[in-house]
Amino acid sequence: MKVLIVLTSHDELGDTGRKTGFWLEELAAPYYRFKEAGARIVLASPKGGLAPVDPKSNEPGFRTDDTRRFEADPEATRALANTVRLDSVSAGDFDAVFYPGGHGPLWDLAEDTTSARLIESTLRSGKPVALVCHAPGVLRHTVDEDGTPLVSGREVTGFANTEEEAVQLTDVVPFLVEDELVRLGGVYSKTGDWQPYVVRDGLLITGQNPASSAPAADVLIEVVNERGA
Repeated sequence: MKVLIVLTSHDELGDTGRKTGFWLEELAAPYYRFKEAGARIVLASPKGGLAPVDPKSNEPGFRTDDTRRFEADPEATRALANTVRLDSVSAGDFDAVFYPGGHGPLWDLAEDTTSARLIESTLRSGKPVALVCHAPGVLRHTVDEDGTPLVSGREVTGFANTEEEAVQLTDVVPFLVEDELVRLGGVYSKTGDWQPYVVRDGLLITGQNPASSAPAADVLIEVVNERGA
């Protein structure tokens, strides 16, 4: 099994002067789920090189066993420092694609045509894609083969409006994930704020928040195993 993990290259939190990026737990927890499943992992980002970690995700209250393990893992930190450029990878080389969240993806990956085509081609080739927390917002410009929004009529979840309100960034982000998925015709559902929640609709897997990242990775592995990859 070979898994592509797609990270943001964006590190500016709107006009706040604060930094953002990807949420560390949403990379670290799935990373080790995939490792334990025997997967080969490639990290990619739009710009390549070091992908920015949201500094808030590395504050003491948000650290986990997985994030501490990742930071102490030379192989993992080397991969993070040397992500490949997203436009250099091909969906055909992987059995599955995983998108961690954090606020960064709302600015770059959500508008990235290379990312959109990667998601579309992966799903059309019968392989799964999982996106967690803010990453389901990356689906905003993806389409089915008939040109309709990819999420239209599909069951999805993602970072809830109430969760965005709780972190006081409703007026900072370029769009709200929940609102965007609904606008596109997605059949959006959620559970309580910060509780793990994963939705699978065929090959499309979405998770609501950071707590959903490991469960979403588990579902992705199950789908790959169902396919016999």
